[in-house]
Amino acid sequence: MQHKTRIFLLLFSTLLLVLLVSQFLLSVRAAGTEPEEIKLHAKAAVLMDASSGRILYAKDAEEVLPMASTTKIMTCILALEYGNLQDYAKASSYAASMPKVKLYVKDGEYYQLKDLLYSLMLESHNDAAVVIAEHIAGSTEAFADMMNQKARDLGCFDTFFITPNGLDATATCKDGSVKSHSTTAADLARIMSYCIMTSPQKEEFLKITRTDSYSFGSFKEKDGSFIPSGRTFTCNNHNAFLGMMEGALSGKTGFTGNAGYCYVGALREGDRTFVVSLLACGWPNHKTYKWNDTMALMNYGLENFEFHSLSEAAFDESRLDPVKVIGGQVKNLGETAYTKVEIDRKNDWTGLLLKKGEQIQVDFQMSHELKAPVKAGTPVGTIRYLVGGVLYKLEYIVASEDVPAIDFPWCVKQILLRYSL
Repeated sequence: MQHKTRIFLLLFSTLLLVLLVSQFLLSVRAAGTEPEEIKLHAKAAVLMDASSGRILYAKDAEEVLPMASTTKIMTCILALEYGNLQDYAKASSYAASMPKVKLYVKDGEYYQLKDLLYSLMLESHNDAAVVIAEHIAGSTEAFADMMNQKARDLGCFDTFFITPNGLDATATCKDGSVKSHSTTAADLARIMSYCIMTSPQKEEFLKITRTDSYSFGSFKEKDGSFIPSGRTFTCNNHNAFLGMMEGALSGKTGFTGNAGYCYVGALREGDRTFVVSLLACGWPNHKTYKWNDTMALMNYGLENFEFHSLSEAAFDESRLDPVKVIGGQVKNLGETAYTKVEIDRKNDWTGLLLKKGEQIQVDFQMSHELKAPVKAGTPVGTIRYLVGGVLYKLEYIVASEDVPAIDFPWCVKQILLRYSL
């Protein structure tokens, strides 16, 4: 009887232990130590820290998909960077032939570039995009080359632009392959981050995309001057997200039959700036899916990520000792040549968003000796800042002074100095 009691107590204790462990694991999951799954309608989505480019949440972020009129953020930023807002751009018959949504430009009419950008970003007019592209680059094909080069410059290697307005299109490349007008959620978020954080025209981009309503007119040329043609237009902003969340900063909608509903938008709260990109986020009649997904991702970012300054983990420059230079000139014979070193800090961001429990790790590597000659600015080592093994910032340690190599004139000078003593 006593033996059975012991077995019962042992089984009861084991069961109680299992229940306690299970309850603990459930509480850990609830506390957010495991990645949270957000239910999204979009086929591909990204939540990005716009300052550092860190992806905070992703769903099929690298899948190549059409992006519809979200394309126009690239059209706009290139026009701002390469164009003059006061220029008059002439509408061609090709521009006038674009399908809806359109401004209904007329062949031979003129528009100020500034006005066309509001038409482009507020109402998403397809013909305005073509007038802009032809004005900036001479043709839509040449403008697409500019768009693709900019994408590569930004590290967006899975993006391919064909049109300035985002209409579904395919093109045969030089290697014979056929590519579609497309991007990835990760690339689209990078492009938006550039538009609002890094571009020299970021403030003008934000001003245009945040405007509620804008009115302007077209022009005709007469005796070398531009005079109003009598046609006037009013554009209203269709980015409903601007009124949905406090801190909503910018954004662009898009839709085509192939792409479905797409969206890229930004939100700023204090020192945190988030970008959301959505591709294939439903088809008619699911126009509101993109707003639901955007708010879900933005709220996830606001609730789970805080800004951490790089200074919290910044490498102490006082720890950098001079580096020995083999074969370097010295003031007195028999001495050892050294060069002082410094950190070349040129990157334009000062921190990144981290989830609770995450930390910035610092990896420091530096050469112990160099071979003469050494020029100031010569790389000596690196300082890498990582989170979870992923590199987010790289700083170079460089020589801060020249160290010439021992040569014949230096040897003669040393001999003369020795014998003069």
